[in-house]
Amino acid sequence: MLEVETKYKIDQPSVVIEKLEQLGAVNEVVESHADTYLRHPCRDFVQTKEALRIRRIDGVASVTYKGPKLAIKSTGHDQSALKARKEIEWCLAPADSDGNQMTELFLSLGFETVATVCKQRRTFQWPAGSDHDGFSVTVDEVEKVGTYAEIELLVDDEKGESVEAAGERIHRLAETLGLDESEKRSYLSLLLSRS
Repeated sequence: MLEVETKYKIDQPSVVIEKLEQLGAVNEVVESHADTYLRHPCRDFVQTKEALRIRRIDGVASVTYKGPKLAIKSTGHDQSALKARKEIEWCLAPADSDGNQMTELFLSLGFETVATVCKQRRTFQWPAGSDHDGFSVTVDEVEKVGTYAEIELLVDDEKGESVEAAGERIHRLAETLGLDESEKRSYLSLLLSRS
């Protein structure tokens, strides 16, 4: 599976949330995320466009590896902020629910902690069979960075589903939600640029 997403800066989260609810999206829960990013000892993840993090959601940890960003063919819209990449994620619970043992393992292998991105995340999804089935929209209040909405679709590359078609669908939903200030930098990059 490939994760295809675009991030948008938002100044009025309540307006976006209201539009999501009008479109039938359901907010499942508000979560507290603390994402600790790691630097590889022999490979520059900035150059390779990869990421490795330990995410703690309300105290429960998982590890996520995000592969290099894939090239996307233009479909007429500015898609510079559209990202597509393979993502591998696994939960560390119950033996290492806080992620401290995995962190210690990575540090012992020569990885270094880069920074921790903290955010409050509200996730919206649509019921199966609806017009926006398969979409996930998050509204993130990121400490020291700002408020953003991310629109995401998962694409089954093994079934030949098109990243470009997913990008078009994301663009149309963003227009419907009134989102037009796309942001191609990651939350980590945004945080580091403000430090």
